[in-house]
Amino acid sequence: MEFATFILAAQRGYHQSSDSVIRNSVEQAVLSEQAGFRTAWFAEHHFNNYSLVPSPLLMVAHCAGLTSTIRLGTAVCVLPLYQPQRLLGEIGFVDIVANGRLELGVGSGYQQFEFDRFGVNVDEAPAVFSEYLDILLKGLKQNVFSHNGHYTQMPATAISVRTLQKPSPPIWIATGSSKTMRRAYREGHNLFVTALHEGLETLGLLRDIIQTAAASEGKKVRDAKLSLLRCCYASDDGAEINRYLDNARFQRRLSEALHQRRQQSKDGYMLEAVPTHQDLSFDTMRKNLPIGNINRVIDRLLEEIGVLKPDQIAIQTQLGDLNQSTMLRQIELWGDRIIPAVQKSLGQPDTT
Repeated sequence: MEFATFILAAQRGYHQSSDSVIRNSVEQAVLSEQAGFRTAWFAEHHFNNYSLVPSPLLMVAHCAGLTSTIRLGTAVCVLPLYQPQRLLGEIGFVDIVANGRLELGVGSGYQQFEFDRFGVNVDEAPAVFSEYLDILLKGLKQNVFSHNGHYTQMPATAISVRTLQKPSPPIWIATGSSKTMRRAYREGHNLFVTALHEGLETLGLLRDIIQTAAASEGKKVRDAKLSLLRCCYASDDGAEINRYLDNARFQRRLSEALHQRRQQSKDGYMLEAVPTHQDLSFDTMRKNLPIGNINRVIDRLLEEIGVLKPDQIAIQTQLGDLNQSTMLRQIELWGDRIIPAVQKSLGQPDTT
């Protein structure tokens, strides 16, 4: 069982400057290595306060110079918003400066707000993603390649800067689609999944979807690595837990608004977290998630691992305007107490 941090780099209001959000995110990634996390993941979003990272590859390249052992991942590069031929060179460059520590997460995206401003039709995102992934795979594995597709035509092309990892860095696909999961199993990619703020029942349903997708390709679930994105927090301080839950619910409200194309903003930039019928109470969130005192978090993690059987759990650290010193202490707590306890319970050696 591996543990990772997932760094969204969200800005909850103008009381947070953009430079402080980015610098705090970098500090969390560096501390994640010191605490014994296997990977630090960085999101990608554009044009509003939901996330301030326009390029997760830039974050990987920067943090590569500040760390030495932690894997650094994109979660995810939104493929329809790129020129895949340019992205191939950037992937090669970043894997080199990271000394072969890049984890390449990709996805189709879902926010019309972003797609409109890139002049890309969000309704075509799955088809564009599929074709652009084809191009990435060709460029990563072939010295010279060409492509004649619906969205892109390329003559014989060579990528001059190639990855250290051969034939490519590990590829992770973020998806809830069974069709895309089947492709991941067919081509040997890994899966990045989430159950949002739901509980064990949803994790069980997710496991069934993954198992069916694997079986349809003649594979077993374990033939791909699974990373579960999860909100987790350990504390004896109820007020501190409530602050974390408030920021987690803030993030989900924005994500749902962007996904459902009903973003709310008075100035065209700062999105407002409007309550909806999909909101969960703090009590329900505590019940559903690995949140509470240390023993409760450990026990809940073991329950969730037993249901989904992931290879990695990526905990959300940077959320909204949660105090930075508080979150740094949380990362250290996971390294000191929670990760070793979970691994010991699973009969694994302490890797921290």
